[in-house]
Amino acid sequence: MRALGSAAQMGAVLRAALDAGINHLETAPAYGPAESFVGEALAQLDREQAEPHGGWLITSKVLPGCDLASGQQQLRASLGRLGIGQLTNLAVHGLNLPEHLEWALNGDGALLLRWALQEGLVAQVGFSSHGSADLIGAALASGSFQFCSLHLHLFDQSRLPLARQALASGLGVMAISPADKGGRLFDPPAELLADCSPFHPLELAYRFLLAEGITTLTLGAAQPSDLAWARAIQSPDGSWLSADQLAALGRLAAAGRERLGAERCGQCQACLPCPNGVPIPELLRLRNLAVGHGMGAFAGERYNLIGRAGHWWESRNAEACERCGHCLPLCPQQLDIPELLADTHRRLAAAPRRRLWD
Repeated sequence: MRALGSAAQMGAVLRAALDAGINHLETAPAYGPAESFVGEALAQLDREQAEPHGGWLITSKVLPGCDLASGQQQLRASLGRLGIGQLTNLAVHGLNLPEHLEWALNGDGALLLRWALQEGLVAQVGFSSHGSADLIGAALASGSFQFCSLHLHLFDQSRLPLARQALASGLGVMAISPADKGGRLFDPPAELLADCSPFHPLELAYRFLLAEGITTLTLGAAQPSDLAWARAIQSPDGSWLSADQLAALGRLAAAGRERLGAERCGQCQACLPCPNGVPIPELLRLRNLAVGHGMGAFAGERYNLIGRAGHWWESRNAEACERCGHCLPLCPQQLDIPELLADTHRRLAAAPRRRLWD
C-alpha cells in the first residue's frame, strides 16, 4: 500500500521481496493504484520466470457493507487488476462494527464469501479488524473464517490472547503494520534505541511477534531497502529470540517502568466502561509510550487521529473526561486517572495532520 509512486517502484519492491524469500503479497482496492501496480509487476516477473517456490500467495480485500452484485463486481475487478484467476486469500477489509460482522455472517457478505469460494475465485476467506476484543472474538468463534489480521504489537499486546485463540483454532494470524502502527519503529527516538541496545527496536518487535507464533508480519515496504529486516531475521529453526534479545526486551520494559514510576498504566482495563465513552486504557497506553520510551511523536500522531478515522480508530480523546470519578475506585493501581488523562491531552494534542488515505 506504500509503493505507489509508479509501477516501476512496485516492481522494485516485489523483486526485493522475492530476493528476501517473501512469497506473500497483501493489498486492497482501497490502496489507490496498488492492485494495478502489483499486477504489472507480477506480469513482468512472470515474463522473467521469477517467482517464489510454489508461486505467490496473494491477499486482497473487500470493504464490508456492499450488496452481493457489487461485491462480485469488485472481486472480479481486483482479479483483473492483479492479472490472476484466483486470490489465495480474500479478507473483509475492516470488520470493525457489529453491523459489519452481521453483514459477513448473515447478510450479503456471507453470500459473497460463499460465492467466491464456490466459484474458485478465492482459496480461503478471512478478515482484518480494528474493532473491539468482543467483536473479534465473536468473529473467530463463528467458524466462518480461515485467517485474521489484527493489531498485534510489541507495544500493544492487548490482542495477543485473541491471536492465541485464533492460532489454537488453526487460523493464520497476520500482524497489521508492526513497524508503523506498532510505534514508527523504523524511526525510533534516542531513548528507545538506548533501551533496546544493542538491538534495533524494530528487530525486537518483529522477533517478539514471531516468537509468539504469529504466522505473518506485514512489512509495508515503499522501497527495496525497507525489506532489509526480512533478510536479517530469518530463522530456519524457528528460534526467534536469543537469550541476549530476551534480556534486551527485559531492559526495555524495566526502563519504561522506571521512567513512568507510579503513574504507569498497567493496561488491565478495569476502568472500563467509562460512562463518557473515554477509551481510558488506549489513551494512557499512548502516555506510557510518550513518557516511558520517548515515543512522543508516534503517540501524538495516534492521539491526533482520534475522531478523524471513523470506525477505524477511537472517536473520543481525553477532553471527553468529565472527572466524574467513576474510574477511580476501579483502578487496582489507584491511579489518578482524570489527571493522567488531562496530562495526556496536554502532552499530545496538536493540529491534525493529513492521513495517508485522506
